[in-house]
Amino acid sequence: MVTAISRVKRLNSEANVLILDGENLILHTIHIDDKPWTAYREEAGKLIMQSVPDTFVLKVVNEINPLKNTALEGLYVSADVLCTQCEAEGFHHITYYLDRPDVLARFTTCITADKSRYPYLLSNGNQIDKGETNDGHHWVKWQDPFPKPSYLFALVAGDFDVLYDNYVSQSGRNVTLALFVDKGNLDRADWAMVSLKNAMRWDERRFGYEYDLDIYMIVAVDFFNMGAMENKGLNIFNAKYVLAKTETATDKDYLNIEAVIGHEYSWATLK
Repeated sequence: MVTAISRVKRLNSEANVLILDGENLILHTIHIDDKPWTAYREEAGKLIMQSVPDTFVLKVVNEINPLKNTALEGLYVSADVLCTQCEAEGFHHITYYLDRPDVLARFTTCITADKSRYPYLLSNGNQIDKGETNDGHHWVKWQDPFPKPSYLFALVAGDFDVLYDNYVSQSGRNVTLALFVDKGNLDRADWAMVSLKNAMRWDERRFGYEYDLDIYMIVAVDFFNMGAMENKGLNIFNAKYVLAKTETATDKDYLNIEAVIGHEYSWATLK
């Protein structure tokens, strides 16, 4: 179940219809300013809303099935893990939205799941709250204070081995670093962490640019359907591009890992 709450403002006085993108969604309810809204229709991957106010809060509740999402866009299941891939227009597989790269918004994301199956609930930005329920579930709330397009939205839920570290920026800010890998792969994660810290230090020395969140996370897993994705604060990689150990990797492998970590870090931190 997905509940999407958006603050909407009309910028074009001549526009009288709001058209949102959506695909393979089961729509449950629509509310505008907490009141049920019926002036809409679903048509060919669109939600067309008529006569909306100039400014309003839109609440859309819809259902998705990540297990049957063979498109591997939006939220899908692979190897018992929930993962997103929203580039270039995959977010509308999650909910109805203005799924274009020129539409920027600040995202707050609350994830609720079974704690035993999904002990780690990750998304963009900083973790601002968490808790547990009486039925074996837990929830985590993330907030990204910087506007981003929907294709950079990320969500990962699962059970991992985790390598933690920290980085102290040139101004003295302490940034938590976390690298999540498939169970049994922790012995291949050290160089990826070193490469991340090298990328952060290089950006500071070359451009005077400091990382602007409290935590930087990397998920490096075998099941990810792309090579890498530069989601803000939560990079997702296919493990073969960023994990290595000296017994099986060459010098070139290590250089390539440092290069791809640095590339995705730089793209993920662009303002």
